[in-house]
Amino acid sequence: MKSVTFGALIVLAVSTASSFALAQDVAAGKSSFNKCLACHAVGENAKNKVGPELNGLNGRKSGIAEGYSYSDANKNSGITWDEATFKEYIKDPKAKIPGTKMAFAGIKKESEVNDLWAFLAQFDKDGKIKP
Repeated sequence: MKSVTFGALIVLAVSTASSFALAQDVAAGKSSFNKCLACHAVGENAKNKVGPELNGLNGRKSGIAEGYSYSDANKNSGITWDEATFKEYIKDPKAKIPGTKMAFAGIKKESEVNDLWAFLAQFDKDGKIKP
C-alpha cells in the first residue's frame, strides 16, 4: 500500500512541476512586447503603426485590422489567429506567411513566445483586459 501511495505522490509531483514549466507569465510577456512596440500597439488607445494594432488577436482573421494596409500575402493567408498559429508565426514570420511585409527575425525562445501570447491574448477587440 505504501508503494502505491508513494508512486501516486511521485506522479502528482511530476505533473505539478510540468504544469509550472508550461505556465505563461503575462508580466514577462509585457516586457517581451517592448520588442514589438515600434511597430504594433495594444490596449484601449491602440492605433495602427507600421504594423496593425493587436487587440482581440485571438480568433481574429489575418488581414482585417481596420485602416491598416496589409500585404496581399497576409490578406490572403487564410489564417485565423489562435495560440498555436501565433506561436508558429512569431518564431519566423516570413516562413509562416511568405511575402509578409513584417520585417522581424522572430522570437525563438519557447518561454518568451508563451509569455508574449499570454500578454496579447488578454486583450479583447476594444483593447480592454478580459476579466
